[in-house]
Amino acid sequence: MTAAGIDVCKAHLDLAVDGQPGVVRFANNRAGISKLVKRLTALGTTRIVVEATGGYEDPLLETCCDAGLWIARVNPRQARDFARATGKLAKTDDIDARILALMARLFAERLRPHLAPPPWQRELRDWLRRRGQVVVLLQAQKQQAAMAPPSVRKLAARTIAALAHELTAIEKTMKALIHEHATPALRSSKGLGPVFQATILALLPELGHLDRRQIAKLTGVAPMNRDSGQAQGKRRIRGGRAPVRIALYMATLSAVRWEPMMKAHYRQLRARGKLGKVALVACMRKLLGIINARRRDELQIESLALA
Repeated sequence: MTAAGIDVCKAHLDLAVDGQPGVVRFANNRAGISKLVKRLTALGTTRIVVEATGGYEDPLLETCCDAGLWIARVNPRQARDFARATGKLAKTDDIDARILALMARLFAERLRPHLAPPPWQRELRDWLRRRGQVVVLLQAQKQQAAMAPPSVRKLAARTIAALAHELTAIEKTMKALIHEHATPALRSSKGLGPVFQATILALLPELGHLDRRQIAKLTGVAPMNRDSGQAQGKRRIRGGRAPVRIALYMATLSAVRWEPMMKAHYRQLRARGKLGKVALVACMRKLLGIINARRRDELQIESLALA
Protein backbone atom coordinates (compact mmCIF):
# COMPACT_ATOMS: atom_id res chain seq x y z
CA MET A 1 0.00 0.00 0.00
CA THR A 2 1.31 3.45 -0.95
CA ALA A 3 0.13 6.11 1.50
CA ALA A 4 0.42 9.86 0.96
CA GLY A 5 -0.35 12.97 2.96
CA ILE A 6 -1.02 16.41 1.51
CA ASP A 7 -0.80 19.57 3.57
CA VAL A 8 -3.16 22.14 2.05
CA CYS A 9 -2.55 25.88 2.15
CA LYS A 10 -4.15 28.73 0.25
CA ALA A 11 -1.23 29.02 -2.18
CA HIS A 12 0.35 25.57 -2.28
CA LEU A 13 0.04 21.84 -1.63
CA ASP A 14 2.83 19.84 0.05
CA LEU A 15 2.95 16.14 -0.84
CA ALA A 16 4.65 13.56 1.38
CA VAL A 17 4.71 9.86 0.52
CA ASP A 18 5.12 7.48 3.44
CA GLY A 19 8.52 5.78 3.34
CA GLN A 20 10.01 8.25 0.84
CA PRO A 21 12.29 11.18 1.74
CA GLY A 22 11.47 14.75 0.90
CA VAL A 23 8.27 16.74 0.40
CA VAL A 24 7.19 17.99 -3.02
CA ARG A 25 5.33 21.29 -3.35
CA PHE A 26 2.66 22.08 -5.95
CA ALA A 27 0.65 25.24 -6.55
CA ASN A 28 -2.89 25.13 -5.21
CA ASN A 29 -4.53 25.96 -8.54
CA ARG A 30 -5.92 24.00 -11.45
CA ALA A 31 -2.54 23.42 -13.09
CA GLY A 32 -0.82 22.49 -9.84
CA ILE A 33 -3.59 20.10 -8.79
CA SER A 34 -3.47 18.44 -12.21
CA LYS A 35 0.29 17.85 -11.83
CA LEU A 36 -0.20 16.53 -8.31
CA VAL A 37 -2.91 14.07 -9.37
CA LYS A 38 -0.68 12.80 -12.20
CA ARG A 39 2.14 12.31 -9.67
CA LEU A 40 -0.16 10.39 -7.33
CA THR A 41 -1.43 8.22 -10.16
CA ALA A 42 2.10 7.44 -11.32
CA LEU A 43 3.10 6.45 -7.78
CA GLY A 44 0.14 4.08 -7.59
CA THR A 45 -1.07 5.77 -4.42
CA THR A 46 -3.82 3.80 -2.70
CA ARG A 47 -4.48 6.02 0.33
CA ILE A 48 -4.35 9.84 0.52
CA VAL A 49 -5.17 12.00 3.54
CA VAL A 50 -5.68 15.77 3.69
CA GLU A 51 -6.83 18.13 6.43
CA ALA A 52 -9.97 20.22 6.30
CA THR A 53 -8.90 23.83 5.69
CA GLY A 54 -12.16 25.70 5.30
CA GLY A 55 -12.62 24.99 1.60
CA TYR A 56 -9.08 25.30 0.18
CA GLU A 57 -8.99 21.50 -0.09
CA ASP A 58 -12.25 21.15 -2.06
CA PRO A 59 -10.76 21.40 -5.61
CA LEU A 60 -8.11 18.82 -4.70
CA LEU A 61 -10.67 16.43 -3.20
CA GLU A 62 -12.98 16.65 -6.19
CA THR A 63 -10.16 16.25 -8.73
CA CYS A 64 -8.79 13.19 -6.92
CA CYS A 65 -12.27 11.63 -6.77
CA ASP A 66 -12.83 12.32 -10.46
CA ALA A 67 -9.50 10.58 -11.17
CA GLY A 68 -10.57 7.53 -9.18
CA LEU A 69 -8.11 8.04 -6.30
CA TRP A 70 -8.93 7.07 -2.70
CA ILE A 71 -8.73 10.22 -0.56
CA ALA A 72 -9.97 11.08 2.92
CA ARG A 73 -10.40 14.40 4.71
CA VAL A 74 -9.65 14.53 8.44
CA ASN A 75 -10.29 17.09 11.16
CA PRO A 76 -7.19 19.27 11.81
CA ARG A 77 -7.60 18.72 15.56
CA GLN A 78 -7.35 14.96 15.06
CA ALA A 79 -4.24 15.35 12.92
CA ARG A 80 -2.57 17.61 15.53
CA ASP A 81 -3.45 15.23 18.38
CA PHE A 82 -1.99 12.36 16.35
CA ALA A 83 1.19 14.39 15.75
CA ARG A 84 1.59 15.03 19.49
CA ALA A 85 1.02 11.34 20.17
CA THR A 86 3.96 10.52 17.89
CA GLY A 87 6.16 13.05 19.71
CA LYS A 88 6.00 15.75 17.02
CA LEU A 89 5.42 18.96 18.98
CA ALA A 90 6.70 21.30 16.27
CA LYS A 91 4.41 22.28 13.41
CA THR A 92 5.52 23.02 9.85
CA ASP A 93 4.04 22.28 6.44
CA ASP A 94 6.57 19.45 5.92
CA ILE A 95 5.81 17.90 9.30
CA ASP A 96 2.06 18.13 8.72
CA ALA A 97 2.35 16.43 5.33
CA ARG A 98 4.42 13.59 6.80
CA ILE A 99 2.03 13.13 9.71
CA LEU A 100 -0.89 12.89 7.30
CA ALA A 101 0.98 10.29 5.26
CA LEU A 102 1.56 8.27 8.43
CA MET A 103 -2.13 8.54 9.29
CA ALA A 104 -3.00 7.30 5.81
CA ARG A 105 -0.91 4.17 6.38
CA LEU A 106 -1.87 3.40 9.99
CA PHE A 107 -5.56 4.30 9.86
CA ALA A 108 -6.34 3.13 6.33
CA GLU A 109 -9.18 0.89 7.49
CA ARG A 110 -10.71 3.44 9.88
CA LEU A 111 -10.84 6.47 7.60
CA ARG A 112 -13.90 7.09 5.44
CA PRO A 113 -13.10 7.95 1.81
CA HIS A 114 -14.37 11.22 0.47
CA LEU A 115 -17.14 10.90 -2.10
CA ALA A 116 -17.24 13.67 -4.68
CA PRO A 117 -20.66 15.36 -4.67
CA PRO A 118 -22.58 15.66 -7.94
CA PRO A 119 -22.38 19.01 -9.77
CA TRP A 120 -25.73 20.28 -8.43
CA GLN A 121 -24.62 19.60 -4.86
CA ARG A 122 -21.34 21.46 -5.39
CA GLU A 123 -23.29 24.40 -6.80
CA LEU A 124 -25.69 24.40 -3.86
CA ARG A 125 -22.77 24.26 -1.43
CA ASP A 126 -21.17 27.31 -3.07
CA TRP A 127 -24.43 29.26 -3.01
CA LEU A 128 -24.97 28.33 0.64
CA ARG A 129 -21.47 29.50 1.51
CA ARG A 130 -22.01 32.79 -0.30
CA ARG A 131 -25.37 33.27 1.43
CA GLY A 132 -23.66 32.96 4.82
CA GLN A 133 -21.10 35.58 3.83
CA VAL A 134 -23.77 38.01 2.62
CA VAL A 135 -25.87 37.55 5.77
CA VAL A 136 -22.87 38.39 7.97
CA LEU A 137 -21.99 41.44 5.85
CA LEU A 138 -25.58 42.64 5.85
CA GLN A 139 -25.86 42.39 9.61
CA ALA A 140 -22.59 44.24 10.10
CA GLN A 141 -23.61 47.05 7.71
CA LYS A 142 -26.95 47.52 9.48
CA GLN A 143 -25.25 47.75 12.88
CA GLN A 144 -22.68 50.23 11.57
CA ALA A 145 -25.34 52.34 9.82
CA ALA A 146 -27.34 52.63 13.04
CA MET A 147 -24.36 54.30 14.74
CA ALA A 148 -23.23 56.45 11.79
CA PRO A 149 -24.06 60.14 11.19
CA PRO A 150 -26.79 60.90 8.58
CA SER A 151 -24.30 61.68 5.79
CA VAL A 152 -22.56 58.33 6.19
CA ARG A 153 -25.85 56.52 6.74
CA LYS A 154 -26.95 57.34 3.18
CA LEU A 155 -23.86 55.62 1.76
CA ALA A 156 -24.39 52.65 4.06
CA ALA A 157 -27.99 52.40 2.87
CA ARG A 158 -26.77 51.84 -0.69
CA THR A 159 -24.52 49.02 0.44
CA ILE A 160 -27.33 47.49 2.48
CA ALA A 161 -29.69 47.67 -0.50
CA ALA A 162 -27.11 46.03 -2.78
CA LEU A 163 -26.48 43.23 -0.29
CA ALA A 164 -30.22 42.70 0.22
CA HIS A 165 -30.67 42.45 -3.55
CA GLU A 166 -27.84 39.91 -3.77
CA LEU A 167 -29.31 37.89 -0.91
CA THR A 168 -32.67 37.73 -2.67
CA ALA A 169 -31.01 36.50 -5.88
CA ILE A 170 -29.01 33.87 -3.98
CA GLU A 171 -32.06 32.54 -2.15
CA LYS A 172 -34.03 32.40 -5.40
CA THR A 173 -31.32 30.23 -6.99
CA MET A 174 -31.11 28.05 -3.89
CA LYS A 175 -34.87 27.51 -3.81
CA ALA A 176 -34.78 26.31 -7.41
CA LEU A 177 -32.12 23.72 -6.57
CA ILE A 178 -33.97 22.68 -3.41
CA HIS A 179 -37.25 22.28 -5.28
CA GLU A 180 -35.52 19.99 -7.77
CA HIS A 181 -33.57 17.80 -5.35
CA ALA A 182 -35.21 17.91 -1.88
CA THR A 183 -37.23 14.84 -0.95
CA PRO A 184 -40.38 14.68 1.25
CA ALA A 185 -38.22 13.61 4.22
CA LEU A 186 -36.68 17.10 4.32
CA ARG A 187 -40.13 18.69 4.38
CA SER A 188 -41.74 16.25 6.80
CA SER A 189 -41.77 18.45 9.91
CA LYS A 190 -42.45 22.06 10.82
CA GLY A 191 -39.32 24.12 11.10
CA LEU A 192 -37.55 22.50 8.15
CA GLY A 193 -37.28 25.61 6.02
CA PRO A 194 -35.28 26.33 2.86
CA VAL A 195 -32.01 27.11 4.67
CA PHE A 196 -32.19 23.85 6.62
CA GLN A 197 -33.00 21.88 3.49
CA ALA A 198 -30.16 23.50 1.55
CA THR A 199 -27.70 22.83 4.39
CA ILE A 200 -28.64 19.17 4.65
CA LEU A 201 -28.57 18.63 0.90
CA ALA A 202 -25.21 20.35 0.48
CA LEU A 203 -23.34 19.40 3.65
CA LEU A 204 -24.86 16.15 4.94
CA PRO A 205 -25.04 13.69 2.02
CA GLU A 206 -24.71 10.82 4.52
CA LEU A 207 -28.31 11.38 5.65
CA GLY A 208 -30.19 8.08 5.36
CA HIS A 209 -27.01 6.04 4.92
CA LEU A 210 -26.05 5.92 8.63
CA ASP A 211 -27.94 4.89 11.74
CA ARG A 212 -29.27 7.45 14.19
CA ARG A 213 -26.24 7.27 16.50
CA GLN A 214 -23.75 7.66 13.68
CA ILE A 215 -25.58 10.58 12.08
CA ALA A 216 -25.89 12.32 15.47
CA LYS A 217 -22.16 11.94 16.08
CA LEU A 218 -21.33 13.15 12.57
CA THR A 219 -23.47 16.25 13.09
CA GLY A 220 -22.08 16.94 16.56
CA VAL A 221 -25.20 16.44 18.71
CA ALA A 222 -24.24 13.11 20.32
CA PRO A 223 -23.20 13.38 23.99
CA MET A 224 -19.69 12.07 24.62
CA ASN A 225 -18.82 10.13 27.78
CA ARG A 226 -16.11 11.46 30.10
CA ASP A 227 -15.75 8.56 32.53
CA SER A 228 -12.62 7.22 34.19
CA GLY A 229 -12.63 4.53 36.85
CA GLN A 230 -15.31 5.38 39.38
CA ALA A 231 -15.55 8.99 38.22
CA GLN A 232 -18.39 9.85 35.88
CA GLY A 233 -18.05 13.21 34.17
CA LYS A 234 -20.72 15.24 32.44
CA ARG A 235 -21.49 14.14 28.92
CA ARG A 236 -21.12 16.95 26.42
CA ILE A 237 -21.53 17.31 22.68
CA ARG A 238 -18.43 18.17 20.69
CA GLY A 239 -17.06 18.11 17.16
CA GLY A 240 -19.28 17.47 14.17
CA ARG A 241 -20.23 19.72 11.28
CA ALA A 242 -20.90 23.16 12.71
CA PRO A 243 -22.97 24.58 9.79
CA VAL A 244 -25.28 21.55 9.89
CA ARG A 245 -25.59 21.77 13.65
CA ILE A 246 -26.49 25.47 13.49
CA ALA A 247 -29.18 24.83 10.85
CA LEU A 248 -30.53 21.93 12.93
CA TYR A 249 -30.61 24.14 16.03
CA MET A 250 -32.70 26.80 14.30
CA ALA A 251 -35.03 24.16 12.85
CA THR A 252 -35.48 22.59 16.29
CA LEU A 253 -36.29 25.96 17.88
CA SER A 254 -39.22 26.22 15.50
CA ALA A 255 -40.18 22.56 15.81
CA VAL A 256 -40.51 22.60 19.61
CA ARG A 257 -42.95 25.49 19.25
CA TRP A 258 -45.09 24.34 16.36
CA GLU A 259 -44.62 20.58 15.86
CA PRO A 260 -46.88 18.76 18.39
CA MET A 261 -44.63 15.71 18.85
CA MET A 262 -41.45 17.75 19.30
CA LYS A 263 -43.25 20.21 21.57
CA ALA A 264 -44.46 17.35 23.81
CA HIS A 265 -40.98 15.81 23.88
CA TYR A 266 -39.38 19.09 24.91
CA ARG A 267 -41.93 19.67 27.67
CA GLN A 268 -41.45 16.12 28.94
CA LEU A 269 -37.69 16.64 29.20
CA ARG A 270 -38.14 19.93 31.01
CA ALA A 271 -40.62 18.31 33.42
CA ARG A 272 -37.95 15.72 34.25
CA GLY A 273 -35.63 18.52 35.34
CA LYS A 274 -33.47 18.85 32.22
CA LEU A 275 -31.98 22.26 31.60
CA GLY A 276 -33.46 24.16 28.67
CA LYS A 277 -30.35 23.87 26.47
CA VAL A 278 -29.91 20.19 27.34
CA ALA A 279 -33.53 19.49 26.45
CA LEU A 280 -33.16 21.41 23.20
CA VAL A 281 -30.07 19.42 22.18
CA ALA A 282 -31.98 16.21 22.92
CA CYS A 283 -34.75 17.47 20.65
CA MET A 284 -32.17 18.26 17.97
CA ARG A 285 -30.98 14.68 18.19
CA LYS A 286 -34.52 13.32 18.01
CA LEU A 287 -35.49 15.51 15.06
CA LEU A 288 -32.35 14.51 13.17
CA GLY A 289 -33.04 10.84 13.90
CA ILE A 290 -36.60 11.13 12.55
CA ILE A 291 -35.45 12.84 9.34
CA ASN A 292 -32.65 10.29 8.94
CA ALA A 293 -35.07 7.36 9.31
CA ARG A 294 -37.48 8.86 6.79
CA ARG A 295 -34.67 9.47 4.33
CA ARG A 296 -33.45 5.89 4.84
CA ASP A 297 -36.93 4.59 3.99
CA GLU A 298 -36.94 6.74 0.84
CA LEU A 299 -33.59 5.30 -0.24
CA GLN A 300 -34.86 1.76 0.30
CA ILE A 301 -37.94 2.45 -1.83
CA GLU A 302 -35.75 3.99 -4.55
CA SER A 303 -33.44 0.97 -4.57
CA LEU A 304 -36.41 -1.42 -4.84
CA ALA A 305 -37.81 0.62 -7.70
CA LEU A 306 -34.51 0.43 -9.57
CA ALA A 307 -34.12 -3.33 -8.95
